[in-house]
Amino acid sequence: MASFRKKTPEELLLSIAKLHQGRLKILVGSVSGSGKTYHMLREGLQLKQEGIDVVLCALPMPQSEETIALAAPFEQAALNVETLAARNPEAVLIDGLAYLNEHGAGFRTRLEEVLFLIGRGISVVTTINVYELEGIDEEAFRWTGVRPLATVPANTLELADEVRLIDVSPETMLQRFEEGRLKGRPEPAIAQRGNLAVLRELALRLVAEGVNESLEKHREELGLSGPSGASERILVTAQYHWNGSLYVRRGEQIARRLGGDVVVVSFMSPHRKLTKDEQAFKASIKKLAIKVGGSFEELPLPNRRGLSAELASYAEEQHVTRIVMGHSKQSRWQQFKQGSVALGLLRRLKQVDLFLMADRAEHEGERILPVKHRRDAAKGLFRRVSPDQREQQAKSIRRGHFHLFIGAAPGVGKTYRMLAEANLLLQKGVDVVIGLVETHGREETKRQIGELPVVPRQVISYLGTKLEEMDVEAIIRRNPDVVLVDELAHTNMPGSVRKKRYEDVIHLMDSGISVISTMNVQHIESLNDAIEQITGIRVRETVPDAIIRSANQVELIDVTPQMLQQRMREGKIYDPNKVEQALSAFFTTGNLIALRELALRELADDVDERLESWDRNQSLRGPLRRKEVIFVGIELQEDAERLIRRGFRIANRLKAQWHVHHVQSGHSADADSINKLKHLTERLGGLFELSHAESRGDIAGTLLTAAKRAKATQLIVGQPRGSGWQARRTGFIVPKLLQGARHMDLLIVARRMAACYH
Repeated sequence: MASFRKKTPEELLLSIAKLHQGRLKILVGSVSGSGKTYHMLREGLQLKQEGIDVVLCALPMPQSEETIALAAPFEQAALNVETLAARNPEAVLIDGLAYLNEHGAGFRTRLEEVLFLIGRGISVVTTINVYELEGIDEEAFRWTGVRPLATVPANTLELADEVRLIDVSPETMLQRFEEGRLKGRPEPAIAQRGNLAVLRELALRLVAEGVNESLEKHREELGLSGPSGASERILVTAQYHWNGSLYVRRGEQIARRLGGDVVVVSFMSPHRKLTKDEQAFKASIKKLAIKVGGSFEELPLPNRRGLSAELASYAEEQHVTRIVMGHSKQSRWQQFKQGSVALGLLRRLKQVDLFLMADRAEHEGERILPVKHRRDAAKGLFRRVSPDQREQQAKSIRRGHFHLFIGAAPGVGKTYRMLAEANLLLQKGVDVVIGLVETHGREETKRQIGELPVVPRQVISYLGTKLEEMDVEAIIRRNPDVVLVDELAHTNMPGSVRKKRYEDVIHLMDSGISVISTMNVQHIESLNDAIEQITGIRVRETVPDAIIRSANQVELIDVTPQMLQQRMREGKIYDPNKVEQALSAFFTTGNLIALRELALRELADDVDERLESWDRNQSLRGPLRRKEVIFVGIELQEDAERLIRRGFRIANRLKAQWHVHHVQSGHSADADSINKLKHLTERLGGLFELSHAESRGDIAGTLLTAAKRAKATQLIVGQPRGSGWQARRTGFIVPKLLQGARHMDLLIVARRMAACYH
C-alpha cells in the first residue's frame, strides 16, 4: 500500500519544516455579508475556551451588532507582523485575505503577511470571498458583472490546512440587505438574486474540487483505485474523424450536468502516419478538449483487439466514472470476426458506466448538440387563468415557507444553526415554536434553545412501551408562524397518523405554518446507492428528492473532517464510550471527505436547478440540448432500484420525461418485487410500465419496441452479469441492444462495490 512507501529526503525535510509552521484555515463565502467574519470569531472563541492564546487583527468597520459583541472578548491589535511576531500568539484572526496594503507597507499584500506569520509558527484563521480568487474573478465578472478590489493567486486555497465554506442562500442574503443588518450598502450587481445564486454556486463547486483533491490523495495513501463514488469523471474516447468533436462536446455536456470533469483520449497505432485530414481533426479535438476545461492524451495502440483492455485500464487509472464513445457500425459478423470494443469493455469494466452516443447525423441530420431554448416572456401574459390554476395559485400562497439545513454527517451543527435562526426570528417578534428538536445531549445545542417555546410531544404506546413523537395536531392548534422540526428523514412510530416526518412537514406547510428543518445528505433518496458505495452502509430512512426541491431555501452547514472528528473526540457528538467505534466506522476520514464532497456538489446542482428555473441562460452548467426522454430497462434483480434512481437523477438533470420498463418472460412475475419497484419509480416522479415477451431471447426486442413507442432518446440498462453460459442463459440481451439501439444513446450502468474509506 502507498502509505508504507519510504519517504524521499526532500519529503522528509518538507515534513520536518511543516512541524515549525503555523496552521492556515480559510473561511470561504460567496459574498460579503455571508457570515465569514462571524464564523471566524466563533472559531476564535472556541480556541480561547481551549486555552489557546488568540489575537484579533484587521477587523474592518462597520460590522453588525452581533459581530461586534463576538469580537469584545478578544485582544485586538493592528496588523503589524513584526509586532505580532514579537508578541508571538498561538493564533491570529485576520479578516479579508484579499487585501492590498498601502504603498510603502512592509508587505504588498495581506496574503504575504499571513504567510510570514505562518512561517513564524503562528496559526492564522482568515476569510475570503470566492470572486477574490484569480480565475474565479473573471468567471464571476462574466456571469454577474461583480469585480473585486483585489485578488489572491488561484492556488491560495491549496496553501491552507483547512478550507471551510460558509454557505448562505440568496433569500437569506436579500433579507439581510433589506433589514440593513450588514451595516453598509451592497454593490448593486451583488444585490440581485440571480447573481447571488451564481456566486454561491461558484463557491460550492470550488470547495468541492478542493475536497475531491484531498479525497484522491487519501485514496492513494490507502492504495485504493477506481472511482470514489463522490464525484463524476467522464472519459471521452475519440477518433480523428469529423464526429470526434461531437463526442467531446457530449462528454463535456454530461460532465457539466453531473458536476464533474472530462478527459479525452485517442488510441493510435505507433507505426501509422496520420493523413492531413486526421492531423486537422486531431488539432481541433485537442483544442476543444482544452477549451471545455478537460485534458487530451494520445496513447499508442499496437493492436486494435487490445483496445478494450487498454481503455479499461486507462479508465481505472484516471478514476473515471463513465466512458463516452460512439456506437459501432460493425455488423454482427464483423463484431464476431474483429471483436466488439463495447462488449470487450463490458467484460472488463469495474464500477465504470459505458455511454454509447447515437450518430444522429445519420438518422436525423443532427450534428450540433447544444441548443439554447428561448422563452417568450410575453407569452401567456394575457391568457385567462383557469379555475384549477387559480386554486393551485391560492394554495401556493397559503402554503408555509420551507427552510432546510443540510449537512454531510451528524454533528456538523445543523440543529444548532436552526435554533440560532429561530432565536433571531423570535427577537424580531416572529411567533416561532419548537415542534421537535433532538439535542442528543449536546450542551451547546441545549443552550441555544433559550426562550424558544416548546410544543409538548405526543405519547404513543407501542408493544407496552411509551414512545414520543412530534404532536402535529397540537402544533396546528397552536398555529405559530414558524415551527422547528429536526431530522426530516425520521420514520414515525407505528400508530402515528403519517409514516414519515417529512409527511408531517408537508401537512404543517399545507396548514399555512412555515417550517425550518434539518437533514443529512445521506438521506436523499436518489443518492442512496452513492452513499452505500462510499460508506458500505445502506441508509434505510430516505427523503424523496422532490421534498428537497420544494424547499424555498436550502443551506449547507459545512464542517471539515478534521473539525468534525475533533468534536467527536471531545464528546460533543456522541457518548464518549461510542467515540472510537464511530471514528473507525462511519466517521472515518475517507468517509467524511467523500460525504462532504457529495454534499457540496449536490447543493451546487440544487442552486443551478433553481437558477435555471429563474433564467435558463444563467445556468452555469450550460444550455440543455434536444428534448430528452429517458427510458430505463430493468430486470427483477438486486440492482433494479439503483437503475431507477440513476434514471431519475439523469432525467432530473435534463428536465426530461422518464420511464421505467420491465419485460416479463416465461415464468410468472414476482408481484411484490414489481410493486416495490413501481412505488419507487412513482415516488421519484417516473412512469412504470410492464410488457411480456414469449422467451428471454425476445426481451431485447420487446424492450426496444417499448422504447421506440415512448420516443426514447436515451436507453439505460444494467451491466450484464458474468459471461459464457450466464450470457447465453440471459439471451444475450445487452449485445442485442447494442445492435438494435444505435439510433439512440445507450447508457450501460456498471455494477457498484462499496468503497469504505478507512
